[in-house]
Amino acid sequence: MSHTKPTGSFVALVTPMNEDGSIDFEGFRTLLNWHAENGTEAVLIMGSTGEVSMLSPEERKAIIAETAKMKPGNMLMYYGVTGNNTATTIDYVRFARDAGADGAIMAAPAYICADNDAITDYAMEVLDSADLAMGFYNNPPRVKTDLHWDNLLKLAKHDNMVVLKESTTRVGQVAQVCAAKPDMSIMCCCSPNLGLVIPTMALGGHGTANMTGNIIPREMAVISTPWKTGEDAFACREAWLDNLSMLHFAYSTINPVSVKTLMRAVGLPSGPLRAPLQPAKPEILQKGLDAFEKLGLAEKYGLSAPRMAAE
Repeated sequence: MSHTKPTGSFVALVTPMNEDGSIDFEGFRTLLNWHAENGTEAVLIMGSTGEVSMLSPEERKAIIAETAKMKPGNMLMYYGVTGNNTATTIDYVRFARDAGADGAIMAAPAYICADNDAITDYAMEVLDSADLAMGFYNNPPRVKTDLHWDNLLKLAKHDNMVVLKESTTRVGQVAQVCAAKPDMSIMCCCSPNLGLVIPTMALGGHGTANMTGNIIPREMAVISTPWKTGEDAFACREAWLDNLSMLHFAYSTINPVSVKTLMRAVGLPSGPLRAPLQPAKPEILQKGLDAFEKLGLAEKYGLSAPRMAAE
């Protein structure tokens, strides 16, 4: 079966929570509609930004089942399905498929530090497990395993493999994948510290799988538009440079502490972080509030004026 490949801005959504720490499903509805209205092409629910490693199996399945019913328009709904082993990951994939998901994203299981051949075999087994669009998140800072482009291009040959998110610092790796012209979307993390966005887009990348779109979805949509003309390239560069202060703020603490703390301060559904994560310190939040105000985001998005960190 031919699957739709995500392009443009693919936002890794936060998991909104109520004050008692339970899942805020109406908050999810609000966020999904907001993203659909502001240029987000696809969302990843329960990626690392969604605090997935701290959700229970019951919560993960409830989030899939409930949010799949909330799909707004044509925005693609992907789910993080990585479990602590192959069988658990496959179970999440099949559950997401049966619930009506558009796709699923896997990473290497955390903590086990398996070698590249083992993780490639794991990914192939997951890809084989269901007729569903899937992607691989190459994220060595979180899981240690770091797939070489040979491994990634092997996965790209699978009919269900539709997207790669690259989160290394190696532009050369992105170039090798782009040069092979695989039948999948090539995306990267939006971290300004990794520095992959402009090179990836210039090399023919198809967008970004980003975190900062939780705060600036329209701007990330511009940054993430595939380059077909010089105007696309110049618009990407301008939006990237204009929003650098917010991008750096988003990555100033461990994901998703900065973004979720700022979202709460400006009235977007977010709620508390799940312990042991704690809100960003006031001096860090202040940098996000300053960037929010400088960019005029309250007026642009109809959000609350930012509450100062000292309040």
